[in-house]
Amino acid sequence: MRVTGATKRKEKVNWPATIVLSLVAIFVIILPLYITVIIALKSPTDMNNLLALPKKIRWENFSDAWKMTDYPRKFMNTAFITVINMVFTVITNSAVAYAITRNRKKSRFFNMMYYYFISAMFIPFNVLMLPLVKQAYTFHIDNVVGITFLYIVFGLPMNTFLYTGYIKSVPEALDEAATIDGANPIQIFFYVIFPILKPMSATVAILSFMWTWNDFLMPLILLSKQEQQTLQLAQYVFQGQFNTQYNLAFASYLLVLAPILILYIFFQKWIISGVASGAVKQ
Repeated sequence: MRVTGATKRKEKVNWPATIVLSLVAIFVIILPLYITVIIALKSPTDMNNLLALPKKIRWENFSDAWKMTDYPRKFMNTAFITVINMVFTVITNSAVAYAITRNRKKSRFFNMMYYYFISAMFIPFNVLMLPLVKQAYTFHIDNVVGITFLYIVFGLPMNTFLYTGYIKSVPEALDEAATIDGANPIQIFFYVIFPILKPMSATVAILSFMWTWNDFLMPLILLSKQEQQTLQLAQYVFQGQFNTQYNLAFASYLLVLAPILILYIFFQKWIISGVASGAVKQ
């Protein structure tokens, strides 16, 4: 009987908190999504009441937005930047973090590099915008390939912080054993350490993917040629000097959201397990 009572106490639901959190979720998540879908289905003459259902669904908004944004080209640009950045970020940033973590106690240089990268986390991007534009133009990296390289570099501070904390939990005895077996530092990293970093690599990959796909500011200041623009930059086409085509703009927002939503539906198992595993040291 005591066990049953204890079980009942554990299963007791805090209804006031549940109701409050549900209301917050409705207003913060569901309501904006509802407004976006409703406006994307409306005609330009049906914008008086944003919360009202459309009198007549206008599916042409999506096809018009597809053409006006040049969706296939902009999607390929965004996908190229995002995927290449994600892959090389995981490989290069983990390698840098491994080198720093294993050599901080032995070398003042690596210890200084660690604090250098960490300090970069506290510098706002707005401070770097104008010098970045000048340097990107000078070195001719104000293009899709160049901005991909810059994303990898700008991700180093945060990813170094994440990886170093995780690598500290990996015993150095593994490195020593691999060295005795004749492995060099590169082989030790790729064949011994890197597979152990899978949970944290999953977390870094997800954060990198979401940041790159949703970023607007860096492409805005660096990608001046229209054929190299990303999907986020293409949203500017709906804003004119005197009016804004909200129905087409919101339809394009859903087109940008769709690939991420589809990926999440198919890979949610690995995404959730990756974040959960990367949140703690093993």
